[in-house]
Amino acid sequence: MAARATDRHGTPRASDPALGPSRRPGPRSTPEAELAEALRTGPFDVALRAALAARGLALHRVQHRLAQRGIRVGVTSLSYWQRGLRRPDRPESLRALTVLEEVLELPPHALTRLIGPRANGDRPPARPYRALLESAAALEALLASLAAPEDGGLHTVIHYEHVHIGARRELLARDSHHVVRAHRDGVDRYLAIHLGDPGCDTERVRVRGLGNCRVGRTRRDGASGIVVVELLFDARLRAGETAVLGYRFEDGTGAPSEEYVRGFTYGGGQYALQIGFDRAALPVHCRRFTRPSATAPRKAVTDLTLNAHGSVHLVEQQIRPGVLGITWEWD
Repeated sequence: MAARATDRHGTPRASDPALGPSRRPGPRSTPEAELAEALRTGPFDVALRAALAARGLALHRVQHRLAQRGIRVGVTSLSYWQRGLRRPDRPESLRALTVLEEVLELPPHALTRLIGPRANGDRPPARPYRALLESAAALEALLASLAAPEDGGLHTVIHYEHVHIGARRELLARDSHHVVRAHRDGVDRYLAIHLGDPGCDTERVRVRGLGNCRVGRTRRDGASGIVVVELLFDARLRAGETAVLGYRFEDGTGAPSEEYVRGFTYGGGQYALQIGFDRAALPVHCRRFTRPSATAPRKAVTDLTLNAHGSVHLVEQQIRPGVLGITWEWD
């Protein structure tokens, strides 16, 4: 199993946007089941994509059916909505959204309720932690003990993460170099979350600040393998301001690792993940994948090639709320 992290941007696996190791994929779900889950948890763009997939409608057909009902919406706008690049928050767009629910045969307000009020600043689309982490209750308890607000106030601009797998196939450490932007005033910390592999001894997990931050309070939950750490800034950020920070989780206490995943509560920004393996223990097969939630089946599974240096990587140019990771197989 692999380690996980959560991107809480504000407080992902508290804002360390990594959710940590993910569990084994569950049974295959149907488009209708995925739609029901997306309508329940959001965010809006994920729910809209699920509705389009469940109804088997291309965007140009949706545009035509809206036009038949007197609603003019461009295919480009519909594309932006379902990709999370824009949201229908103007009055005319909200009227169109009401009709779109009819076209997609959804209950009234099924999509509209996922829009919510516009937040202060350029806050990207978000989804709750409970959709990204199986041990959500344990994480929420740890965050509550740190008096962490529901919205930590940060989202990712750029994030590069390097995970080190040791000779015993264990997750030794992971280094993060992270640029975050505040979408509200007064943000003075980033909450980094680590979810160890099965058997992880949270008391032995250590965190170091690598730059532009210092380690504050640490909370651990041995049963779930979660560690949450405050990374403190030198000054409070105002909405729109950015911070650059680096930090390292040192683990090496869990069972052999089989995947690494990161959960993102907020969309937007760029993410790069590199998994480096000890030359004495190289996997035989590596793949990247996504998940809309922690319990959903893997999607967009793509083979990755192990390079001559014993590493694989992925690059996500436009983060979407959900789970992103790399899995591998040992001989």
